[in-house]
Amino acid sequence: MKASGIILIAGSSTRYNQGMNKNLELINNIPVFMYSIRVMNKVERINEIILVIKPEDEEQIIEYLKKESVNKPIRIVYGGNTRKESVYNALLESNNDIVVIHDGARPLIKKEYIEECQDSLEDYSGAIVGVPVKDTIKIINDNSEIVESTNRQYTWIAQTPQCFRKKVLLELHEKYKDDESITDDSILLEKEKIKVKMIRGSYTNIKLTTKEDLSYIKELLN
Repeated sequence: MKASGIILIAGSSTRYNQGMNKNLELINNIPVFMYSIRVMNKVERINEIILVIKPEDEEQIIEYLKKESVNKPIRIVYGGNTRKESVYNALLESNNDIVVIHDGARPLIKKEYIEECQDSLEDYSGAIVGVPVKDTIKIINDNSEIVESTNRQYTWIAQTPQCFRKKVLLELHEKYKDDESITDDSILLEKEKIKVKMIRGSYTNIKLTTKEDLSYIKELLN
């Protein structure tokens, strides 16, 4: 089944703390988000790319896109005030039954991650990429007191890409429209007890969050 590749680059980049959209940071003279476009362009079952942006970045992004050779149509959608709103805006524009959602700030995405996620949708309504934690995770309360520890064997770090059947995800976005606890789309399916497949990714599939991440990502890309 054909899919829409949704790349999110409309975040506030608050933790990046550099006075700019981290997705527009240049690595080897290429903006960070373009690495994800290049990978999605190679995935046969993705037939369109939806780029979710901030309106103030549009002119600069279009200039970058003009320099890139991409054989899939790219459509620009404005993001919302939250990640959830941005995804919802993109879902409304998708022309396919499957969506592949990815953080543009993860430039080390691999084609295999997307394809395995898509394959999993034969049996599931959602599938996401992640990695097992290496450390013991503690849950605390408002007083910074430990409440419990997770079982490390079953504790994973969620990454993107995340793939879903669009109809299911769109309905859940509308049902939980006012729920501010949603930090990624798989949580919506969890709330409805819909099983989501976890695909093992890589520890190198990191997200550019702080300035310190940039040198590490540059090293990996080079």
